Formats: sequence, structure tokens, C-alpha cells
Amino acid sequence: MTQQSKGNAFALLPLLIFVLLFIGTGIVTQDFSNMPINVAVIIASAVAIAMNHKEKLSKKIEVFTKGVGHENIILMVIIFVLAGAFSEVAKGMGAVDATVNLGLSLLPASLLMVGLFLIGCFISITMGTSMGTVVALAPIGIGIAEQTDIPMALAMATVIGGAMFGDNLSMISDTTIASARTQNTSMSDKFKTNFFIVLPGAIVTAIILWIITSASHVNVLEEYSYNIVKVLPYLTVLIVAILGVNVLIVLTGGIIFAGVIGLIDGSYTGTSLIQAASQGIINMEDIAIVALFIGGMIGIIQYNGGIDYLLNFVTSRIKSKKGAEFGIAGLVSIADISTANNTISIIMTGPLAKNIASEYQVDPRKSASILDVFAACWQGVVPYGGQMLAVAGLASISPLSIMPYSFYPILLGICGIVAILIGFPRFKSNS
Repeated sequence: MTQQSKGNAFALLPLLIFVLLFIGTGIVTQDFSNMPINVAVIIASAVAIAMNHKEKLSKKIEVFTKGVGHENIILMVIIFVLAGAFSEVAKGMGAVDATVNLGLSLLPASLLMVGLFLIGCFISITMGTSMGTVVALAPIGIGIAEQTDIPMALAMATVIGGAMFGDNLSMISDTTIASARTQNTSMSDKFKTNFFIVLPGAIVTAIILWIITSASHVNVLEEYSYNIVKVLPYLTVLIVAILGVNVLIVLTGGIIFAGVIGLIDGSYTGTSLIQAASQGIINMEDIAIVALFIGGMIGIIQYNGGIDYLLNFVTSRIKSKKGAEFGIAGLVSIADISTANNTISIIMTGPLAKNIASEYQVDPRKSASILDVFAACWQGVVPYGGQMLAVAGLASISPLSIMPYSFYPILLGICGIVAILIGFPRFKSNS
């Protein structure tokens, strides 16, 4: 089938069905567990394959499996599996308890979420990946929530918020590279513009976290003992990740390091270590399957012209420079909501955004920042995004329970809207 330039609105039906089943059912019944995300995505995927009767079933299955097998989707699944194994192995040898007790001994409960957010900001901006930050910090956030009266969903949302801060800003982030390159501007110029747009959101997020956790207390009132050796797996993972080592190597090394310490101190035998790693992988299987089906469903939607329709729908309504900036924001927002991948959404919409920016005299530093800001905003909010699925899987909670606490991603979008409305920042000359 040859896609028409204006796309096909009907092709978006599977995505609509997925959202209605997953979120709509929970809203109507007041119980989001009534429609598990894995069932919702399988139903929506079946609808996607059943559509487009002019195409042979074999071709539609081929398109679906290519979406499932997209390199970004497969990489995400591998990260999920390794993150699950590392989390379980580290937990079994006492790394989580030791790390959490170290944090509790250094900070009052009222500052734990603020500290977790700031650490997440620092790690993500230095390592340039939100997924790497999420899988490194989520187990610590889980441990903090278990030892205090801080809601688990709040702790996981805080981890995501810190992760999205650096994903949006880091000079080595793939989203920064993609947005700067597609808009033909330098990454340093994009960083400077972007930083001043989002900084208020980060400050306000820290204030909100401090206010809502100011009355928090620790559940176990005793002296927090910890063995610094058991903290080493997390410290090593964080340090190596910050140095820019590939996240797969980081997680694999973390599993081995935590396992070796566990074997030496007697926390594990050879058999129990293998069983712990296996259980961690099993814990993430459901989330991994969901990610695969989402990839396939998006592949069908794109093949049938759904993404093209959304892009044309937005661009046809641009009339002014400010409208152009909102149009670019709308383009990348719709793309991210549809694909649940901020890098892919920027790559998809970047060339079109560049044309819009050139036509309406939008500075490329601003258009690059808008692309990255709104992609990061939605990536930190959509309950079927990789970051949300990862922390929800590790914490064994629904992604929907995390959404109300997504302070930084929401403030990120608000900052972007305000920057467009007031024309901030003002540039002396286009570059």
C-alpha cells in the first residue's frame, strides 16, 4: 500500500482503542486494575492488524513484526530485562537496604524526594539517558518509599522527573543531538536556550516535593545501620553510567558486581544467585511484552498513514510565528503520544519543524528547544512510555498511579508554553 501525503485519520483507531481500554475503563469503573495494560495493548494490536482490508494479512503481519523488532524497541526490552535482574540481585544481597539506610541517615525524610530528584537531574544530565537513570535510581526510590510514608507512586514519578531533566538537556542525549541536528543549530546553543526555559520548572518541582513531603516520617524508628560494601553496586553503576558507558554494559556489570559481593558475604550461593537473576527477569517480562506490542501497533499505524495525518493536521493550521512555535510543539507532542518514544518523535518531526521555522522566522535554537521540551514532557507523562513502564514494573504498581505525581514533566510543558507565549528567550540575531 502506498501512503497518501495527507495520511489517514482512520489509521489512528487502534491507538484510540488502546487509550480508551487502558485509561477509559479505569475512569469509568474507578479501578484501573480492571483493564490490565497487556490485555489492552493486545486488543488494540489485533484491531490494527485487522484493519486495511485491501492489504494481505501476511503483509500486515510483516509490518507489525517489523515494528516489534525495531532496534529502539528491542533495546528497550533488553534494558528492561537487565534492569529487572540487577534490581533483584542487588536487593537480595542487601544493596537496596544499605543504600536506603545510608540516605535515611544523612537526610531527613522531608528532603529525601528533593534529594532523589536532584540526584536524578545530575545523573541524567551527565549520562544523557533517561532510561539509564531510571533503572539505576528506581530501586533506591522503591526502598525509600518502603521505609517511609512517602507513596511509592510519588517516589517513582520523582525518579522519572529527574531522568527527564537530563534527557532533555544533556549534551550527549540522543534527543539533544536529534533536535539540534534537524534544526541546524549547535548543541551548545540549544542547551543554553533550553536550560533557561526549563530551569523554573525544575526549581518549582523541588519546592513542590519539599512541601508535600515536609511532614513525612520514617516508618522504622531505629538507628540505620548499613554496610558501605553493600552500597558499592549502586555507587559503581551510577559512577560508570555518568562516565558515559553504554547502559547495557553498566547493568550487566552491576549484576556481576552485586552477585560477587553476595557470594563473598554469604548472601548468595551459586544457585540462589541464578534464581534471583531469573526472578528479576520474570518480573519484567510483562512490561517487555507490552513494549513489543506497542512497537508493532505503532508500526501498523504509521504504515496506514496515521502519523502522516497527524502531522498534516497540525501544519495546515499554522498562520503566524507564534502559531508556528505552537505548531512545532503540537507536532512533536502528537508524535510522542503516538509513538511513546521522544527520540523517534523528534527525528520524525524535525525536518518538518525546520521548514516551518524557516518559513515563519523562528530561531533554530528555539525550534530545537521546543522539539526537545515537548517530547520530554509527554515522554514523562504517557503511561505506556518506556520510562513509565520500567519504574512501574520494578515497583509493581500501575503506570496510571504515577501520572498524578508527574510534576516535572508537566511543569516542563508549562514552561515551554509560557516561553512561546512571552517570546522567551529573545535572540539578538538568528544563527
